Amino acid sequence: MGLGHAIGVLAALITLTAAAQPPAGATYGIVAAASRIEVGVFREGVLKLFGHDHLIAARRFSGAVQLNAAKMERSSVTLNIEANSLTVLDTGLPEKDRREVQATMLGGRVFAVESFPLITFRSTGVSRVRSAGAEWEVTLTGKLNLHGIEKPVTLPVRLRFDDGRLHAQGELFIAQTDFGMKPVTAAGGMVRTKDRVRVGFDIVAERGNP
Repeated sequence: MGLGHAIGVLAALITLTAAAQPPAGATYGIVAAASRIEVGVFREGVLKLFGHDHLIAARRFSGAVQLNAAKMERSSVTLNIEANSLTVLDTGLPEKDRREVQATMLGGRVFAVESFPLITFRSTGVSRVRSAGAEWEVTLTGKLNLHGIEKPVTLPVRLRFDDGRLHAQGELFIAQTDFGMKPVTAAGGMVRTKDRVRVGFDIVAERGNP
């Protein structure tokens, strides 16, 4: 291979690598229609075999990612979820039972959406950044406001830049009682939901998306 050809190949590789990286200081708006936020609620108790685990999805949410690819520690995330958009997805339940679970979840015993219509997350820091090409693994710290109570949280996040979009995936485990919510019980407490729930997310954000 001649020197000129080698230089040309190297330049092409540098160009391709740069194209795979998001620009520093860019703002990405969350695309709810392409994203997923789900809450897993699990049962326990003596009669847990007669209860049901529940999968709940957020239908309406918005937010933004302020991304600094050159100094990821300076990046930030905001997320706003409309609490009344939380929807029980339990396909194995009769529709009547699913509606009852939905009403209980949105009511005063759990999310109390009329009193607390918004669930918010605001990042306060990014650390433990590891990168490989257009992918990163980061630890995100922030403040979660749920049921009118704000608590600090920490979660690992996997970030990927693909064709002008950011993809963020991860999960967070929280205790309902930390946020003033009461796990639902039935059959005199013989069946109940676990205090600890799993929040999983797969977020897609586009540059310039409002």
